Amino acid sequence: MSVLILDEANRCLNCKKPMCQEGCPIHTPIPKVIRTFLDQGLEAAGEMLFQNNPLSVVCSLVCDHEKQCEGHCVLGRKGVPVHFSSIENYISDTYLDQMTISCAPKNGRMIAMIGSGPASISAAILLRQKGYDVTIFEAKDQIGGVLWYGIPKFRLPKDILLRYKKKLREIGVHIRPNTTIGGALQIDDLLRDGYESIFIGTGVWRPKKLGVKGESLGNVHFAIDYLANPDVYELGNEVVIIGAGNAAMDVARTARRAGVKKVTVYERAQKPNASPREVSYAKIDGVDIITAKDVVEITKDGPVFRDVHYGEDGSILGFSEEKKQVHADSTIVSISQLPKSKLVDNTKGLKATDKGLLQTDEKGETTIPGIFASGDVVNGAKTVVEAVAYSKKVVKAMDDYIRTKHGECLEETDSKGN
Repeated sequence: MSVLILDEANRCLNCKKPMCQEGCPIHTPIPKVIRTFLDQGLEAAGEMLFQNNPLSVVCSLVCDHEKQCEGHCVLGRKGVPVHFSSIENYISDTYLDQMTISCAPKNGRMIAMIGSGPASISAAILLRQKGYDVTIFEAKDQIGGVLWYGIPKFRLPKDILLRYKKKLREIGVHIRPNTTIGGALQIDDLLRDGYESIFIGTGVWRPKKLGVKGESLGNVHFAIDYLANPDVYELGNEVVIIGAGNAAMDVARTARRAGVKKVTVYERAQKPNASPREVSYAKIDGVDIITAKDVVEITKDGPVFRDVHYGEDGSILGFSEEKKQVHADSTIVSISQLPKSKLVDNTKGLKATDKGLLQTDEKGETTIPGIFASGDVVNGAKTVVEAVAYSKKVVKAMDDYIRTKHGECLEETDSKGN
């Protein structure tokens, strides 16, 4: 066992009112986990983490800990917070291969999962534990969604997702890769074939465009497309990235690792939208970041920018008249993503918002009874832990829907839907 992990765990004050837990979107009982780890061992702590968050090992690597658990630690007010992310990763990564997921006997009721991102993986595990016969329909060849195709392997090793696939199959979850719902198969086909409820977790895969001249040029790419398969791109020696969120930092660091000599990130705001930790990692990797620049157009030689003038209150006062051409062999646009519209376009009664996100009620039910949705396709591009937290509530609603449909009594739940 790592001495450093033990030392870090022993730093926890076991606060009566744990602010770290309040800062976690899924309310991981952090002091209790740490105390269990120290007193009862890794397996007991791993079980506690998994029951609260099926994707605990993923979240330990990709969460914005500085804003969430670690950012709320009382020790961080005057010193260094407890690095729970390291503790959680040590416990969860080891426990993942050791654990046996207990599931109720199959009840003969089928549920379809459209998409296999973090929202769907967590929901599939929880629904299988309740006894449902679960089938995941994934349009690509690997499960994981944004975890596989949107987060670089140096931040999230692909092996973790392969281990989750193995666990899903061990508990009897069916996986149909390379199968798009809204193409050859429609939602009506799923309902016809006996699926009692459907979970949509298709994510956001349509890049949001700048809307400026030159965006269709051959040396211009979108971040989400690049991250899906960086090896097929030939970017040249100098790359400019427009936008400075976490995805932009992933693109920048990936490009540097691919051999691009100069990578510069340009951001319209006064500071990057990415987490300070990701910005620091990007700078260490040799990425330059320039703020308060507004892109006017993109040419074959690279983008053209103008300065953005801000007031003391952070509001935009105006733009410079002078425009500056920046050289780039390739330009990558990274200003967020939206859902694709195929499923809505091909499913009568399924409605989307004006932003293209699926319309749902507070329980995650769409405009078609029995069809639920969670994750980025509902809330826009958010964090993995937020997708998992919301999926837990949606799973409760799906279970209630099916049980009510069959005239069964519903179990009482607490205020958080557990």
